[in-house]
Amino acid sequence: MEILSLRELKQQAGSVGMQAVWRAQLEKCRQKMTKTGNPFYEVAFADAEENLVLRVWNNTPMFAFCSELRDRSFYEVTGEFSLGNDGRSVDGKNWTVRALSDDETAAVLAGSSELREKQGADFAYIESATGAISDPRLNRLCASFLSQYGERMKRTGAARDYHHARRGGLVEHVAQMMRTAVKVCEAYPMLNCDLLVSGVLFHDVGKLWENAYAAKGFTMPFTEISELIGHIPLGMEIVNKLWRELQNDDVLLKEWSTLEPTSDRVRLHLLHLIASHHGELEFGSPVVPKTPEAQALHYIDNLDAKMEMFDRGYQIAGELADNVYERVRPLPGRLVDPLQKFDGGGSPPSEE
Repeated sequence: MEILSLRELKQQAGSVGMQAVWRAQLEKCRQKMTKTGNPFYEVAFADAEENLVLRVWNNTPMFAFCSELRDRSFYEVTGEFSLGNDGRSVDGKNWTVRALSDDETAAVLAGSSELREKQGADFAYIESATGAISDPRLNRLCASFLSQYGERMKRTGAARDYHHARRGGLVEHVAQMMRTAVKVCEAYPMLNCDLLVSGVLFHDVGKLWENAYAAKGFTMPFTEISELIGHIPLGMEIVNKLWRELQNDDVLLKEWSTLEPTSDRVRLHLLHLIASHHGELEFGSPVVPKTPEAQALHYIDNLDAKMEMFDRGYQIAGELADNVYERVRPLPGRLVDPLQKFDGGGSPPSEE
């Protein structure tokens, strides 16, 4: 039987139920009590793209072995699964688990072949786009960041909820923003493309300490530094740290001393992009966008986040009527199926 991802399981499970096999990490298994005092287990699983919670009642065969399950371990789950009453959750019955080997665990951590291919292509695009930056200071800064923190970036989510909230989601978010930024610079030649592409790379680097997944898992831990400081100040700290390291190279320092605009202004404008990318003070930015590049970065960031929310929303929202689905927050209203692209086909008009 084909091994499904959690996303595929949710998409394929019907109301009648289906036999399925899937592999995931057990995030937590907790015993709880119903209102009537009956014990049950809430078993939460996660893989590279989805989360799934199964409730195990005390009158089912699975109840007895739930106490043997271990948090953070990886399992293969086999059984019968169906959509829950809400049309989105999944119910399971008569399911069994098997602990995965190290090789099987590594495959689950890497995600589906489609996800691996997409994130690999996205990271290669980030390397290519930043490698094409003509300003030697921004070029070296981006290269230094990717060299030191690229692997950590590959296991960081772009957010804890809402958009690209998955292992490697930050790579997807940044790559798509860079593609958009390059096209926007073609439409608006006034923009400094080197600066904007660099701003895209660095705007969320603080999330490497705020939204990084465990090295061997799908848990996104909370950290004291991200709670006390937040990803915007952290990102500015990282840029300043990398900049100081580059300036310790006397050869580079001499080469850059005669460049225009000055290195101090380049660094300052890049820091402004990080500081202002949320767009408004009430959304967490310490300063509003005050340059064309800062304003463009804010809109590009917001656009990509919203497009991801729509894409994800269509996959999880319950259907209310033909082409109408439940609201998925934080999108402002109920979802409606998008208009299909015109393909130029159709039957020729009748001569009658």
